Amino acid sequence: MISIIYPIIIEMVPAVAVIGGLGLVLGAGLGFAGKRFAVEENGMVSLIRGFLPGTNCGGCGFAGCDQLAEAIANGEAENNACPLGGETCAAGIAEVMGQEISRAVKTTAYIRCSGGLSKSAVRFNYDGLRDCRSAADLSGGPKECAYGCLGMGSCENVCAQGAIGFHDGIAAVDESICAACGKCVKACPRKLITLIPAENAFRVACNSRADGKTVRGICGAGCLACKLCEKICMYGAVSVKNHLAAINYDKCGFCGECAKKCPVKVIR
Repeated sequence: MISIIYPIIIEMVPAVAVIGGLGLVLGAGLGFAGKRFAVEENGMVSLIRGFLPGTNCGGCGFAGCDQLAEAIANGEAENNACPLGGETCAAGIAEVMGQEISRAVKTTAYIRCSGGLSKSAVRFNYDGLRDCRSAADLSGGPKECAYGCLGMGSCENVCAQGAIGFHDGIAAVDESICAACGKCVKACPRKLITLIPAENAFRVACNSRADGKTVRGICGAGCLACKLCEKICMYGAVSVKNHLAAINYDKCGFCGECAKKCPVKVIR
């Protein structure tokens, strides 16, 4: 047996040596190329990166903190582009860049629905996947309202900050920790989550485009499209389109008259 195997091993040695030598040559070549053609990193990037939270939430519009740091260093993003870092982060980056702190209006995610389990009529008991899209695909969801919160928690599952919870079967946002990353906006199949200025206390807590008569029959907290809010607004900031009130925050005077006039208190 040994006499048979030995010649085979002898014949294999040159091949193994050639392959091993080729591997060494290629490895050395790649190492040289890596050093020869390496792109020198902008020194600002690592300094800026140090101020960013490292959550890679995507709220800045970039793939992650590393990409945002590069964009800021290259002048392609503002020093306050990180929604989670806030002014402390922006101040540190501004100092590194030798700039003034960029000021921007803080935004927050807002759930445009008030139709909790205690106020919204239910068509059937849902006992399927805890996923909003799956629930919506099943005959439009368990609630009579075809526009309201499905309550399955898809928005909560994608929120890296843990800013979304549930009360009475509908989602609610803790604005003190919301990073306004927009992931919940994308996760909602009903498109009832939106980003709004956090400083504006007046919001329309409804997403229904059904007519007032229909809404009145299925939800105790839905917009009736009565247009009282539109008529009372002295700034022309409130309008009712497709049976739903909407606030133009660029025009809003923060007077609160629309909220006072709303008969179902859907403007809050």
